[in-house]
Amino acid sequence: MISEGAKRAAIHVVAGAVFGRDGRVLIAQRLPGKHLAGAWEFPGGKLEPGETRAAGLARELREELGIDIHQPRPLIRIRHAYAVGEVLIDAWVVTRYDGEPQGLDGQALRWCGHEDLASAGLLPADRPIVRALQLPPRLTQASTASFHVGEAGPASRSPEGSARPSRGLLRGVWCSMAGEAAAAAREGADFVVMRHVMEGSEVERLCGEICIPVYIRAPTPECAFALGASGVSDIAP
Repeated sequence: MISEGAKRAAIHVVAGAVFGRDGRVLIAQRLPGKHLAGAWEFPGGKLEPGETRAAGLARELREELGIDIHQPRPLIRIRHAYAVGEVLIDAWVVTRYDGEPQGLDGQALRWCGHEDLASAGLLPADRPIVRALQLPPRLTQASTASFHVGEAGPASRSPEGSARPSRGLLRGVWCSMAGEAAAAAREGADFVVMRHVMEGSEVERLCGEICIPVYIRAPTPECAFALGASGVSDIAP
């Protein structure tokens, strides 16, 4: 018997933000009989024992939607505590796939523009995904309309002292080492940008330890995705 004070392991879930050719993203309605039935979520499900995150995502979307995905992009990891227990969600962006999504479990599906997601009745655990979807796979000077990257600490805060910059921009923090990135995540950064080229094993370890998106120096976004990072950065510190 599990004692009252024993802490249960988080349920590890993978979820995909599946985009259509028109730029809208797919959400699915939870079936009757499930916890929070009727709410909407990004499609996905539980990882099986010994299954990698990418393999689990591919399996879940094949089983739920009937699509075969290619080169998904790691986006964000979310920990959320429900009354029934804690979940750890690995969310990915899916733009390349074969087939047309269908609700193979009988679930309702809905295509939404980004501006509609905030009012779509998403599960609380899925809501941080909506904000993270503003981040592109490659950070460039031309794409800074949706984010701001600054130094860690008070210098990166808005004039009002908020942890986020003005105009609702996502706040990124420059980091030189994994320890700095972990500290930035604890202090409320939306994402981190590594200043220097890192060994692949270092990137993989960092992306497994912190939940916010990580941007690295790499030749292509696909190189970053393979290591668990959310993308690459072309902007200068």
